[in-house]
Amino acid sequence: MDPEEAVRLAVSLRPELDETRRMAIDFTAGDLDRGNGVWWVRDALADPEVMRRAATSAHPLLQRAAARSPHLPPDLLRLLARVEDPVVENLLGIHHPDTPGEVLMRVFARLGGTFSAWMAETHPRFPREGLATRYANHPDGNYRRLAVRDPAATPELIERLSHDSVVWTRQAAARDPRLPFHRLHEALFVPELASSAGANPALPEDEMAAVLDRAGVPA
Repeated sequence: MDPEEAVRLAVSLRPELDETRRMAIDFTAGDLDRGNGVWWVRDALADPEVMRRAATSAHPLLQRAAARSPHLPPDLLRLLARVEDPVVENLLGIHHPDTPGEVLMRVFARLGGTFSAWMAETHPRFPREGLATRYANHPDGNYRRLAVRDPAATPELIERLSHDSVVWTRQAAARDPRLPFHRLHEALFVPELASSAGANPALPEDEMAAVLDRAGVPA
């Protein structure tokens, strides 16, 4: 057994090893290593046989490398979603269109305002129902912002969140078409909300025209 940790790890990732020989090697995978260096998996993300070998391995870097594939079949996606590895969850949230909602919520809860958390929140499978009840009064503004995503959130709640102490929550509420018109009109004149209010799909045409007039945009 080679005394160098890096050598043992590199050997453990060789494609010709079977699982028994691979896992008999004394290696340590870095907590933040995303498996980008596993070339034979990285370069074959659409190959079902390679993805199955990697996803079903007990080697964390093979699992992480497989989690980058948007082509994982449902059984491998479910398998990796159960792996208790934050890096696997982050990668699934970024790369797979069918990542389960509970995985996306764990990524969001763990990473706050990071890129991976933003990818999780904007993922089409991110949970929506029940967010207003769960998070409208949460002490963390990042969570209060999630309440805007709930289709059951009332106009009254959206208006309240448009006055939130956290600017990201206020902006999310200003973009929401359920925001009452009087508050939407008011938000157009609030510097940190004007852009969000201007993008609100409920903004009437005459208000859009007034915004353009104030900006000096010719008709």
